[in-house]
Formats: sequence, C-alpha cells, structure tokens
Amino acid sequence: MVNRRTALALLSGALSAPQAAFAATVREITWDDLIPSGVPYSEIIGEGDMDAVNDTWNPIYDENGIKLNNELDGVFVKMPGFVVPFDMNADGVTSFMLVPYVGACIHTPPPPANQLVFVNTAKPWPADQLWQAIWVSGILRTKLQSTGLGQTGYSIAADNIEVYEW
Repeated sequence: MVNRRTALALLSGALSAPQAAFAATVREITWDDLIPSGVPYSEIIGEGDMDAVNDTWNPIYDENGIKLNNELDGVFVKMPGFVVPFDMNADGVTSFMLVPYVGACIHTPPPPANQLVFVNTAKPWPADQLWQAIWVSGILRTKLQSTGLGQTGYSIAADNIEVYEW
C-alpha cells in the first residue's frame, strides 16, 4: 500500500518530468534567425568607405545592424559558425566570437553586431581545431557588448561544442 508521502513524491516527480524534457529541447537556428523579422538582410549593412592606405573596406552599419531578435533571449539554441578566439590557454579556447563565415573579423571588417555571438565555455575548445566549422549549444542572450574585434549582439554560455558535419 502506498502512503500519502510516497504518493505525493511520485505525483510531483511526474509533474516535473514534462518540464525537464521541455527545458532540454534545443532549437536549431541559423544566422538569419538572429535578424529580427521584418529587417531584410540586405538592410543590415549600410554603405562603407574604402581605406586606400590599408586597402580595406570599412562598412558603415546603420541602425538595422544592431537590431536584435529579442524573441531568442533565454532560448536554448544550437547554431553553426566559426571560431575567432579571445581567451586561450594550454587546454584550448575558453572564450571566442562565433562568426558566420571563416575569417570574419580577422582580415576583414567584422560583420554587424546582430551577426556576431560572444561565447564562453567551461570546457575549452581545442586550439588545433580553430578552423573547423562548429555547432555551439547553450542559452542565447541578447545584449550588445563591445569587444576588441567588434560589437556583438548575442552571447552564449556554451553547454556543448562539436564539429559541424557537412
């Protein structure tokens, strides 16, 4: 015979199970998802200036480049990208900028803020795999912040990082 305390424990466990399953559901997103609906990709990059001395193009981003998709704030996501390292130690990279294409921010001007994600990870990403396309999973936050390479519009505390399989 089940006593009242056991019955309540079983019932509370059954009620929390769907919440735990919901919390673990990951939403796979793309870079286009970071742009708020109604803002065409073609309108996030304004005109630019050619720096003849350094032979580089310096984009001028209009206000659409810093518009963020606030519907994604707090969502557990999985998204692909490439690593631009910030903090690295003997074990690998612990913080980096996730960018939409290889080489972004290194030899070219950075993409607009709503196309850059600052990532922190407790488990370092191996330094010998910096050029790999990767998947990053974690809670996405919407917040503009400045870095040495550009302004980011999003951040993720990475729960998991893995190689992107083509």
